Amino acid sequence: MALKFGLGRRLLAEVKRRAQRWLGLVLVLFAALAEAGGKTTPLAPVPDWGWLEACKGTFTRAEFQRALDCFYAPEGAASAWVELGDTAARIRTKEDVWVEVPFAGENGGKENARYWRRASEMPPASGGKPLAGVRVAIDPGHLGGEWARMEERFFQIGKTRPVAEGDLTLAVARKVKTALEKYGASVVLLRKSARPLTKERPASLRAAAAQELQPAAPNDKLDRLSELYFYRISEIRARAARVNEKLRPDVVLCLHFNAEEWSDPEKPVLVPRNHLHALVNGCYGAKELESEDVRADMWAQLFGRVAEEAVPLSETVVEALAKTTGLPPFTYFSKNALRVGDTPYLYARNLLATRLYRAPVVFLEPYVMNSAPVWERVQLGEYTGLKFVDGAQRPCLTSEYALGVAEGLANYYRSARTSSK
Repeated sequence: MALKFGLGRRLLAEVKRRAQRWLGLVLVLFAALAEAGGKTTPLAPVPDWGWLEACKGTFTRAEFQRALDCFYAPEGAASAWVELGDTAARIRTKEDVWVEVPFAGENGGKENARYWRRASEMPPASGGKPLAGVRVAIDPGHLGGEWARMEERFFQIGKTRPVAEGDLTLAVARKVKTALEKYGASVVLLRKSARPLTKERPASLRAAAAQELQPAAPNDKLDRLSELYFYRISEIRARAARVNEKLRPDVVLCLHFNAEEWSDPEKPVLVPRNHLHALVNGCYGAKELESEDVRADMWAQLFGRVAEEAVPLSETVVEALAKTTGLPPFTYFSKNALRVGDTPYLYARNLLATRLYRAPVVFLEPYVMNSAPVWERVQLGEYTGLKFVDGAQRPCLTSEYALGVAEGLANYYRSARTSSK
């Protein structure tokens, strides 16, 4: 099949139309942020701020300011919601409510209680079982099957094999699970099929979506926003509840595939670009922090010192994946992402999953699904051994992805558990 790169006039018009539609939905989705301090994001519960009491004396002033300014809220994004004194931070929980959180002394303070363990806190493991005793939750991103089209993480060229992110991530997750268990880890998949975890459906979320729209909003807009609430908010919140309340892992692996604009999923145009990056939670914007639940989540991440484990862990995994795949790093030029760590592959960004999961998260975005080489590899399907594809002898796409992730996680725990003793 001849593959064409570039966009014709018809395709440009389609891209513009879809971009305008998504912009409208995004604006509606974040309309709840309009009143400072008085709103939560859609489907979010009103936070109970009582847990801040346990945060007193956990950070020195220097540690707190560095974490806030250099990682979680750069460029003064949180300036309306916190005041730093010499001995304490005053945190504004609601519009007119402030909580004083004293700093620790110069020798450091206590750590908050948490369910996850740092690798350095674990006993040494044998060389062949570097993940012995490590609790891992794998989150196969998105949904597959009949749900993939709704999410628009699906495209197909003619009658060829369709590309559906949720199905691909589940295939990778199963292989990662097998590989990690051989290294001694205890592994659980957040979903084992294409189906969602949430009990909600677009129809049951229609009333909630209608609250964010004008009374005379057209039905197609209400339908689309109801679907967005279903797969982008309710589903992720259901996964977070399982992670935080039941599984309580030491690390969460969020597996995704990247994509660039493919316009009409029935007549997509393939692109030549292919790249890789990983994300950790951070880089909150001032507008985002006007929502009470987002502020509470940011403080929970900061006081939980999650980034102190998530950053070096993610660095090691994404570097191993880069070595395995040979992919170059993706570069953000927008202000909603911040380069962190010592690798060009890692950024801090405020995503719902990385924000809600209270354990360290490795959020991976390798491969561009609608790039010519990745599309070709998807068409080859599953196979054992190597095939010549994209200029080299390679394993099948899902096996290559899984190998890089498993090797990276094993490398991190092997090093951290040894050097800590």
